[in-house]
Amino acid sequence: MSTINHHSQTPNLPRIFLIRHGETQWSLTGQHTGQTDISLTPHGETEARQLACLLTNISFSQVLCSPLKRARQTCMAAGLGENPLTVPELVEWDYGDYEGQRSADIHQQLPDWNVYQDGCPRGESPEQISARADKLIARLRQSEGNIALFTHGQIGSAIAARWIGLAIINAQHLSLSTASLSILSFDPHHPSVPIIALWNATALSITP
Repeated sequence: MSTINHHSQTPNLPRIFLIRHGETQWSLTGQHTGQTDISLTPHGETEARQLACLLTNISFSQVLCSPLKRARQTCMAAGLGENPLTVPELVEWDYGDYEGQRSADIHQQLPDWNVYQDGCPRGESPEQISARADKLIARLRQSEGNIALFTHGQIGSAIAARWIGLAIINAQHLSLSTASLSILSFDPHHPSVPIIALWNATALSITP
């Protein structure tokens, strides 16, 4: 299995390894899973263990993790679970009344609904998500070295969009698979320019 090249990092700037948790029963069925604290499926545990192949030989200055079980299990299975720091900003979008529902079900009532545009009733709005992502990014940009983030699908997409200065609505174009790895960093030739250096890679998608 090929590993991630981590030698092109600009000195003194952070390099963010954004990792979505492995499969859960609700990710399998397409149900919105925000605050519901469910575990990985057996396949999700296997996916999470495969992440270790991508992260081997990378030294991390920080390992940050959502407090939710599925992210913590992924962190542990990927081999980085010894001393992760729990960070509430990494928790998934609060779907409010839409928790446990599928987008297809919501569209029967609201055909044009888009979480990145409309948010969720009695849950979080795109503006709240943007502010949460920006708070985390401000912290990350004060850090150095390789930083692992174990998080979730839609908040992960939102973090990536905000990392490169896009409005939250653009996160709809940055879909994340379960147990995927993405890298947020800076252009080595233009260190003030944030970039997405890798997107939505999985252990199976990276060949030797």
